[in-house]
Amino acid sequence: MKGILHWSMVSKQKLVLFYMDNNGQVTQRLIRVIDIGENSILAYCFYRKQVRRFNYSNILSCGRFKRKESA
Repeated sequence: MKGILHWSMVSKQKLVLFYMDNNGQVTQRLIRVIDIGENSILAYCFYRKQVRRFNYSNILSCGRFKRKESA
């Protein structure tokens, strides 16, 4: 997982992140990683429109964001 987070930070590409918040709710976020720490990442969240910190322990999965192809 840290590999794809690092890729997002270096390439400035978006990721889809599935995250469990402090209330136990699973949310899907579109993010761009700014910094990688020991226990968390700092990322711009396109859903909240602000920089947020995401704890590794609450990240369920993440992957590259793929834009839908238009016909």
